[in-house]
Amino acid sequence: MNSIPAPLPRAAKPHSRLRWPGSRTWLAAGQWLVTLLLCAFLIVPVVMSIVAGLTVNYFKGVSSGLTLRWLGEVWTQYHGSVFLSLEVAAATLLITLVTGVPAGYVLARSKTRLSRIIEEFLVLPIALPGLASALALLVVYGGFTMFRMSVAFIVVGHVVFTLPFMVRAVAAVCASSDLRTLEEGAASLGASFFQRFTTIVLPNARPGIVAGALAVLTLSIGEFNLTWMLHTPDTKTLPVGLADTYASLRIEIGSAYTILFFIMTMPLLVAMQWLGVDATGQRSAARKRIAVLPSSSTTTP
Repeated sequence: MNSIPAPLPRAAKPHSRLRWPGSRTWLAAGQWLVTLLLCAFLIVPVVMSIVAGLTVNYFKGVSSGLTLRWLGEVWTQYHGSVFLSLEVAAATLLITLVTGVPAGYVLARSKTRLSRIIEEFLVLPIALPGLASALALLVVYGGFTMFRMSVAFIVVGHVVFTLPFMVRAVAAVCASSDLRTLEEGAASLGASFFQRFTTIVLPNARPGIVAGALAVLTLSIGEFNLTWMLHTPDTKTLPVGLADTYASLRIEIGSAYTILFFIMTMPLLVAMQWLGVDATGQRSAARKRIAVLPSSSTTTP
């Protein structure tokens, strides 16, 4: 009789083992957690302030309804401060462009110890509190009544505070690019200094100029400490008016004033990110190296 073959034993399936996340995974998760918590810590108060400026009654919350009434009241009472802040920022930007771009170029070209000392003196207003710089301006120029009561006095204070940002941004770009070789080549072809400056220096320094300009505008519009000490009742800028609304009016009006402030400053910050401002030129140099690598790899045997 034929014997029934015994069934073949099934191959043992390997048991899948759950791998415990490695140290790198835990480190990355911790970094993400800290980043998200920090973002929440910074963004949640801003969102709550915006919501407060759009609610009918802050203490009742969103359930009381949404309204643009407080924004209308802020614009009616403080639209003069908005236009004054824009005028001061525009004047500050113009002066820093005329003085800061040549200064940054000269400091980048000069390698003497005197230029480094001058650069440190230019950066000094950033290290000092705004109130200290304002007090120094009051001590020196406060006796000139007409100048003290004018908007030009605030513009001078803003120039003192923002000029280092323009100078450092332009100097960083001019130092990273090989302007000396380009200028020497143009000079050998008979180009004057003005021609070299307008056709070589300014185009190559454009990233630093854009970075400095955006920094000057945002800092001038948002500067409070120095402006608070220099302003008069007729020269009240946007940040000073914001402080007044929080101190003397309803919290809804103060929050609506904050919304107005965001409407003015956020486009500048977005523009800075959208333009990919790189004052040091490191990102553009990295892109050039990446673009060169494929072409060089194809030529090599």
